[in-house]
Amino acid sequence: MTTPKSRIMRRLKIIEGQVRGLQEMLDKGVYCIDIITQTSAVKRALSSIEDVLLENHLSACVVPQINEGKGSKATKEILEVYRLKRK
Repeated sequence: MTTPKSRIMRRLKIIEGQVRGLQEMLDKGVYCIDIITQTSAVKRALSSIEDVLLENHLSACVVPQINEGKGSKATKEILEVYRLKRK
């Protein structure tokens, strides 16, 4: 079974390779649409990392905060993440 951290680290290494690939594509003068397609893939990959982090945060941090009577702190954190994701 993989941990959230190992899943994130694996995904980051993949993204790192994708970004290096983007640099090479630019250097080689690859067709713009192909580069845009790759940048979209990087954005989706980063979004998947955010999803894993948020899922882990909700279960490991937010739920315990609520159980400890710190619901307002948990609510503020959730709203902050929501605002960041909308940008």
